Amino acid sequence: MAPPGRLYERADTVPAAAPPGPLWHLDARRTCFIGPLTYNAPHQHGAPVFLSGLYEPFGLRIGNGPWRSARTAMIPAGVAHELDIGGSPIGVLYIEPTLEGAHTLAALTASAEEADGALVGRGGEISVMRELWEDAASVDWAGAALDDLLGFGTRRARRAMDPRVARALALLESGTEGAPGVATACAQVGLSPHHFQHLFTREVGVPYRRYRAWTRMRAAIAAVAAGSNFTHAAHAAGFCDQAHFTHDFRRTFGAPPSWSLQGVRLSGDAARRKAAAHP
Repeated sequence: MAPPGRLYERADTVPAAAPPGPLWHLDARRTCFIGPLTYNAPHQHGAPVFLSGLYEPFGLRIGNGPWRSARTAMIPAGVAHELDIGGSPIGVLYIEPTLEGAHTLAALTASAEEADGALVGRGGEISVMRELWEDAASVDWAGAALDDLLGFGTRRARRAMDPRVARALALLESGTEGAPGVATACAQVGLSPHHFQHLFTREVGVPYRRYRAWTRMRAAIAAVAAGSNFTHAAHAAGFCDQAHFTHDFRRTFGAPPSWSLQGVRLSGDAARRKAAAHP
């Protein structure tokens, strides 16, 4: 369906001079996009996400529920949602379960109400994302800024993860077994497939296969951002071809990759790899 009409008026605080381009930061446990978006069709992620309207609220729809006006939001992994940003800049931060997941991001919202499993806030931690967007040199300090932001959230919402799920996540992160399937993960943690799937979904928010697909998507994004074309990035991350990557990207983010992966500022591990390849 087409996006609804704007749910808000544009704020006077939007800077007159636009920053040099959207910012992507990717590292082992965080994926952050800051830039203008228009409309993202219904989609769901393999990791929890924190959304922050940099200068004004944005439209948010959870599942088939009503449209809401939000300044910040926390969407758990696996929860379908739709966005109407209207071309304004927004901060989008995903974190992996080893950083406490949704509990950490929930602590970054303020004056929030629960909506079908998500949190919709009228305020929250906005200033860090806005500074990263406005400073053309933020690629040099984005990692440290996200450290501080998530450290704040983690101190407010610390929660221990089941060590068996933590081991399975570490195996995925290490890459020593490629992208291990359910049987390999079960063998590593000593659980039956049924109990492992139930435990993993409870701790992470999505089934193991969906989270593994999210790690593959992160790898493809990092490859594109570092300079690979879509075809090479898709193959390197384990997709059959570019068409499958594009389809999964739309399903994950609600928009085609060409909208948010070209002409960007790059920070994090992918930026270091790109610099090493093109000294």
